[in-house]
Parts: sequence; C-alpha cells; structure tokens
Amino acid sequence: MIERRPFDTLGSANHGWLNAKHHFSFANYYDPARMSWGNLRVWNDDEIAPGTGFPPHPHADMEIITYVRDGAISHEDSLGNKGRTVAGDVQVMSAGTGIRHAEYNAEPELTRIFQIWIEPTRRGEAPSWGAKPFPKGERSGQFVVLASGFQGDDDALPIRTDARIVAATLNAGDSADYPLGAARRAYLVPAKGEVEVNGVRLNARDGAAIAQEDVLTVKALSDAEIVLVDAA
Repeated sequence: MIERRPFDTLGSANHGWLNAKHHFSFANYYDPARMSWGNLRVWNDDEIAPGTGFPPHPHADMEIITYVRDGAISHEDSLGNKGRTVAGDVQVMSAGTGIRHAEYNAEPELTRIFQIWIEPTRRGEAPSWGAKPFPKGERSGQFVVLASGFQGDDDALPIRTDARIVAATLNAGDSADYPLGAARRAYLVPAKGEVEVNGVRLNARDGAAIAQEDVLTVKALSDAEIVLVDAA
C-alpha cells in the first residue's frame, strides 16, 4: 500500500520569515487522518528566510532530525552545543529529559530543511545533539543510513527509537531498492526530482505513506534526491 500525498494538499503556514508545509498535523494544522505514521510524528518542509530562525524553545521526549536541503542551519542549545549543518547533511537532537535550542538561517540565501520528529522508544535519558556530513557521492545510486536506532548501523547518527532515516541520490533512469519488510511502515519524500516508488509516481516534495511493502524499488524519472523514514 502506497498512499501519495501531493505537496499541494499538505498543511501550510506562512509566517513571512518561515514558509512551512506540514505532512502531519502540527501547530494550527489539524487533520485527524494525518496525525502520525507509525512512530513518525512530524515531517515539516520549512523554508527559512535569511537572517531569521527559531528562537530558543524547549523540547522533551522527542527525536528531532533536521535534513538540510538547501543553504545551512545553525544550531545552539542549552548543553552548550553549537553547529552549522549544510545542504545534504543531517543533525539529530535527542530531547530526552529536556533541552532548549535555537535554529537560525545565518546564510545570505533561503535555507530549506526537512524537520522530522519521531517518538522515542527509550525515555528518561539525558538530552544530546550531533551532526554529521554525508557526502553525496556515498549516496549515489543507493540508500545510505543517516540516523538509526538499530544495532549495526554504526556509521549513522544514533536515535533512541525503532526507526531509521535513509537518503539516496539517483540519476534519471537509475533505481535503488530498500528492504523495508512488510510488517513495517515508511514515509518517503523526494527532496528533488520525480520518482516512481513500486510504480507510484511522486513529484518533488510529495509524500508517500507506505505499508505492507516488503521491498521498495525507487526509480528516478529525473535526477532525484530521496529521504525515507523507516518507522515502526
């Protein structure tokens, strides 16, 4: 089962400095049919104007993954962490027992991110933050694990949940397989380009809610960049 969720049907909120699209109910956008997908709770498609951003605010008991599509995002938190994550790279914040953080676009151009929230399966632990570069060459033609709660994904950023975030870049005409397993769910979004997922066409920034599919075959109809969450 693959349910295409076209980009123009997503929830939206334009605050001037922030133009956001919501794949799931978030803030003032509420759709009882789109509350979550497995333990995936939030997938926001955010465009952040230069010199603006999210001021310090608290989180607890949530795994928050930021995938930078264009530009860069600068992070500061109450643990003293500071970092700048650029396009194609990822940062992970495990909010744990509680953390305050701020995220800003300190760049001269628009920054575009996917912000993904996943419910943790381990709670009561100290908060943490990490970021890691993932050169696009390593993702060419195959899925690479960016963040994971599974043993064995040693090169990925750790998250405290039964989930995995993977990404791939595909040239037009190429394809890549992801072994999901029929008992699991996935949510897939092409950050760029058009693709087919087991024969279902997706345009850039469309969402695909996936269940009961043992293997996902993603074919690029144009040069594409794909982000996928494998969720319980």
